[in-house]
Amino acid sequence: MADSTTTRPLTQQAAAAPQQSVWRRIRASFYASVGDIVFGMEDGTVSIFGLVFGVAASSSSSAPVLLAGATGAVAAAVSMMAGAFLDVESERGKAQAELDDARARIAANPGGEAARTRQQLVGMGLTPDEADTMVGAFTRNPKLMLQYESDVDLQISTTANDSPVGHAVWMFVSDLLAASIPVIPFAVWPIGTARIVCVAITAGLLMLLGIGRARVAHTTVLRTVVETVGIATAAALAGLLIGSLVNHWAGH
Repeated sequence: MADSTTTRPLTQQAAAAPQQSVWRRIRASFYASVGDIVFGMEDGTVSIFGLVFGVAASSSSSAPVLLAGATGAVAAAVSMMAGAFLDVESERGKAQAELDDARARIAANPGGEAARTRQQLVGMGLTPDEADTMVGAFTRNPKLMLQYESDVDLQISTTANDSPVGHAVWMFVSDLLAASIPVIPFAVWPIGTARIVCVAITAGLLMLLGIGRARVAHTTVLRTVVETVGIATAAALAGLLIGSLVNHWAGH
């Protein structure tokens, strides 16, 4: 009979395995969607900050700001989620079609594809003997040839495996979360204090997003931060202008 002290850890390990698998998939989805997350947060912050700032500057009550901000945040997040889903789905379909074309081309003319690949490898700096060795391996295993075409020629191996749902979910969450930041102060403080807090926390978030964009795009941090804050400032000024025009028109 197996000892209970031995079976218990094994049972716990078996129960923990699905949880580890779920967390591994979530982590992989997060890393694959980092660009969407940064972009979604920037879009949500900038667009809703402009909306909120315009309404708050021309309102004496927090209620209209909360209504406009909450409605705009949800609508923007849903729109961005749909856009991310359709974009990744389209790219995935395009990538799959290109892979199917490459597979059919290899099957129809393996000799021609081998010769083209050999010439390409030599052009990349391999010696003729090294190119012949690789082409020989490709000829014996057409899957390797297809993988080479996918990675080197088409550069779609990652795109073809992306999940539209994963990208859409991360885009929705990040956009909604960031869009909520400029709105929250108006649910906590009077409108005069909320305006100041809104600008302060939004500016801080935009600086962090600028740093994140710089890391994702491998650009200069200072330049990216200035660009991000500058875009938000333009959005705020646009919102302020529209609010002023609407108030002026309504007053007449």
